[in-house]
Amino acid sequence: MDATDQESFRKFVANRSTALLRTAVLLSGGDRHAGEDLLQNALVKAAGRWHRIDEPEAYVRQILYRQQVSRWRLKGRRNELTVAEPPDRDGSADAAGAAELRLVMRDALARLTARQRTVLVLRYFEDLPEADVARLLGCTVGTVRSTAHRSLAKLRTLAPELSALGSPEAVQPRSRDFAPVEVRP
Repeated sequence: MDATDQESFRKFVANRSTALLRTAVLLSGGDRHAGEDLLQNALVKAAGRWHRIDEPEAYVRQILYRQQVSRWRLKGRRNELTVAEPPDRDGSADAAGAAELRLVMRDALARLTARQRTVLVLRYFEDLPEADVARLLGCTVGTVRSTAHRSLAKLRTLAPELSALGSPEAVQPRSRDFAPVEVRP
């Protein structure tokens, strides 16, 4: 990698790493450390091909999705979840409500299978059309639809508290921290 490529790669990482990390953490079921590993591996792979990449963010996101698919296809998966406790903070009711919603959503997503979580993150957090999700995951559009349907139903069962938090009167988050999932009682 020459000096020009190194500089453009550094700028890309500085500008886009926060958004990419958010996606990686969601793909990892809310495990920040696993998300950081996922993103770091994707950036290492992208750095090796940097001079040939036309759309860097799309390329890195594609690596993230495919690595996550590879992880849940491995036979020797670990069923371990390490989650740090959120710190106690003084704040307004808006911040508390948004934090509660994020935590409930993160915990609910963590209880889904990796495939279900990946489909929901791609469909609703990344806001990709079903055809793009199917292409990224190497499956049919029908599989994406049925997986999304079953995943949302399972979310409703696993976290019924989302229906109260997701009501119009509830506090909505200020950033795109998770998928806007419609939850019905």
